[in-house]
Amino acid sequence: MHDYFSGMICLRDGGTQMPTMIRKYSNKGVYGVYQVFCSLLLLLVGAVFVYTPGDIAATQVFGFSGLATDPSTWIIYGVIFVYYLIATVFPIDKIIGKIYPVFGAILLFSALGVFIGLFVKGYPLLNVWDDWKSPALAAFVTDANGAKTAFSYGDYFTAGHFIPIFFITVACGMLSGFHSTQTAIISRTMESEKQGRSTFYNMMVLEGFIAMIWAAAAMGVYNLGLQAASPALATGTVGIVCKNILGPVGGIIALLGIIVLPITSGDTALRGLRLAISEALNIDQTTRSKRLGLSAIIFALVAVILVFAKMNGQGFAILWRYFAWSNQTLSLFAFLAISVWMFENGKQKFVWMPLIPGAWYAFITFTYIVNAKIGFNVPWGAAYVIGIIFAAAYVIVICVYGKKRAARLIRK
Repeated sequence: MHDYFSGMICLRDGGTQMPTMIRKYSNKGVYGVYQVFCSLLLLLVGAVFVYTPGDIAATQVFGFSGLATDPSTWIIYGVIFVYYLIATVFPIDKIIGKIYPVFGAILLFSALGVFIGLFVKGYPLLNVWDDWKSPALAAFVTDANGAKTAFSYGDYFTAGHFIPIFFITVACGMLSGFHSTQTAIISRTMESEKQGRSTFYNMMVLEGFIAMIWAAAAMGVYNLGLQAASPALATGTVGIVCKNILGPVGGIIALLGIIVLPITSGDTALRGLRLAISEALNIDQTTRSKRLGLSAIIFALVAVILVFAKMNGQGFAILWRYFAWSNQTLSLFAFLAISVWMFENGKQKFVWMPLIPGAWYAFITFTYIVNAKIGFNVPWGAAYVIGIIFAAAYVIVICVYGKKRAARLIRK
């Protein structure tokens, strides 16, 4: 819903960018906050999606250590940076438009291969209705005393904070505010609105399906005891899944698909940031040299973030948490604009469509940042109350503002 409406509204408004859509369907204050917030998110996306594919390539494809002290790590990062710079500076049909079909084919091959392999290999999975506290198919992990204990998925729920943690952690497979910044770019390349469903709607459904495939594959790896269920071993989990299910050759191809997926987000994020800044500040981008000059500033900032994340022991964990939270929070601006658009265009009776997910993620994102150590570090009980109040206020303000805008148009 988020991706489809964002893309279609930008398309109907003549291929506008998302900042223009926010400015048109909100006020100057909201627009200003959005510009700062969106720019910070796109910088984080660029850094995260150099770090992640770079480390997977280093450790799983080339067999390097992936450590910050290993020169090969920075060489791989540098290669990704060079590609990002080319993709950011050149017109979309010259680079991205030509290689994305190849990237997409590799990604789909890897996802379908893993999906089929789950059944062929008979990976043991758990259902929602199974006993998570004592699963029959438990992996064995070693505790602090060196003893073997049965792994239980129920351990993740004992703290009682599945909500909001889960909805922050799955930063793209369910909802991605970043996507709204990209659907606006893609709207400029479309020939008709008929392409909207396959481009904006079906692709998000497909991404959710891919996310579920990899979640199931990871569960199978843990249940078989091939690796401990630790977020610190995520890169290794990817390699185990690919090579165990698809074999050496197929596994390498699948790994390429996993590497490609974040890279295709990183290049469009930095391209979107360049376009957003140039349009907001009226910076001329008609020549390649002018595009390169603005891109150089953006890439320097991304490099600083990347170096911090790699050199600091907790750097990437901090970077990912900020990225995941800001990614989901950015969607609140899109839901606001979509809701106001519906009020203004006589679709008021359907405004619940954006308001329900908007209210939910207003609660999720605000509860998380109020409690998180990277946020305000407030105890969970108070954080939940504050999150509910914020979500209610979010809905009320949108409804009041949307109705006023609609009434103003009727008077005109």
